[in-house]
Amino acid sequence: MQAINTAICSFGMSGVVFHAPFIHHHPGFNLYGVWERTKNLAVEKYPGIKTFRSLEEILADENVDLVIINTPNYTHYDYTKKALLANKHVIVEKPFTNTVAEGEELIALAAEKKLKMSVFHNRRFDSDYRTVKQVVNQELLGDIIDVEIHFDRYKQELSPKIHKETPGPGTGVLYDLGSHLADQALTLFGKPTGVFADIRTVRPLSQIDDYFDVMLFYPTLRVRLKSSLLVREALPGFILHGTKGSFLKDRTDVQEVSLLRGETPATPGYGIEPKSAQGLLHTEEDGNIIREHIPTLAGNYLDYFEEMYQSIINDQPVPVDANDALMVIKIIEAAYKSNSEMKLINL
Repeated sequence: MQAINTAICSFGMSGVVFHAPFIHHHPGFNLYGVWERTKNLAVEKYPGIKTFRSLEEILADENVDLVIINTPNYTHYDYTKKALLANKHVIVEKPFTNTVAEGEELIALAAEKKLKMSVFHNRRFDSDYRTVKQVVNQELLGDIIDVEIHFDRYKQELSPKIHKETPGPGTGVLYDLGSHLADQALTLFGKPTGVFADIRTVRPLSQIDDYFDVMLFYPTLRVRLKSSLLVREALPGFILHGTKGSFLKDRTDVQEVSLLRGETPATPGYGIEPKSAQGLLHTEEDGNIIREHIPTLAGNYLDYFEEMYQSIINDQPVPVDANDALMVIKIIEAAYKSNSEMKLINL
């Protein structure tokens, strides 16, 4: 199997939890190196890899095939552009870019250079979302008319990561958590016709938006995307109502919890939720009322990397197309415009 030499641009939580374990585990990738400005944490965990001290070092290394841009949001456009110009394939963390114009430029550049570029919308590969998608695809609820997707937390204190709490391009909970929710809504229901949004700052010490309520308008459907950092008792992550019934599913993040414990994709039971987290289906089938908890599909971010491997080696589609991720940024831009003008924005 041809190995793809991969360099990761940061070894914070994203690199440690969401990227390095999968690159290391997948036989088609070689964890070639990690960019750490002063520390040597990656080489201690993965002996034999290279430690880079700058992005320029990574891009100058002809052995590097793939670069993972998992640095702060405001760097995504600049670093991705530099990687593409250096003829490297790219995985860029969500949100793809801070503006639609930046995203369009990168998509055109990747096409011109004939390079693979994918955005790491990993929540498509979560157990909760996969189960919701199955319910939608099987039309168990009839025609869906009303949906809420939540990603709430309770966090009065500010993040120690200064870039996350400093006003500027790409900051705020709408870019952070909202990009996940927008991507999930788009992959479930497609492009909406309009966006209406309420975006606020609710924590006493916060300088960024840490609350949003975004309504996506479809001809016969409304999808509400909602997040707040002051929700101590969270609602289900997914609430779907249709002409036949309803489905409620908690957001679980079971993979993230396992990875933070040091487990890997090879750990028995990885990506499988406890039975207590099963979603509630209350619907009608052949005239019979059904109210039951249904089994949750397994989640696995390794599937993302397998699809990326097949894309680079066998010219298959990337796991998350940059054009899909660009639509997420269009939703975010429309949401900010809606909040500013206090009106519905047509797409």
